[in-house]
Amino acid sequence: MSTSPLFSTLGDKLLSPTFSGPTRKADRYGFRGELGLRFPPSVAGEKRPPEIKADQVIFAAEGEQLVFLTLHVESLAHLDLIRETFGSALTPAGKYFIFAGNVDISKKYQLDIEGITFHVLPLDEATVYNEILDLFYLEKNELKKLGNDAKIDAIVTAAGASRGGFPLVPYAQALAEMGPVKVAENRPV
Repeated sequence: MSTSPLFSTLGDKLLSPTFSGPTRKADRYGFRGELGLRFPPSVAGEKRPPEIKADQVIFAAEGEQLVFLTLHVESLAHLDLIRETFGSALTPAGKYFIFAGNVDISKKYQLDIEGITFHVLPLDEATVYNEILDLFYLEKNELKKLGNDAKIDAIVTAAGASRGGFPLVPYAQALAEMGPVKVAENRPV
């Protein structure tokens, strides 16, 4: 069985997968787990844990394109690392939802960075999975009956039908408005 070229590119950055593989849609690969964004230098070939990571990651790739992404990061400033990690796999047609721990709970943004749209939302006490289901009006009880691959397909389909509706703000403004990074004790995973 072949894999997505994007998965091969990301390699060791894909951490703690609860799902990683093909979904039910032809040529689509899904991932659910954690994503290492910045790693310390390796000495003598040993692997070290990431200095910065994204958790509660769900994404879907078709070929070399990232068609859907949602994740949680401690700071909106880590969006630059996300963009660096995915590079040219990010496309104008993709749906990307970034939950940041230091975004004001009353704010939701839409950022346009080099033609790529990112939807930025706060995350306080909930999980990314539950928030994304609420955002797309997906019924949790209906998804419980599905396998992980079909859940990812259902979320990607719902994201494709969404139109956003968040205010468009410059990235610099969103960074200026973000608060301090909160200590993530006892956060759901």
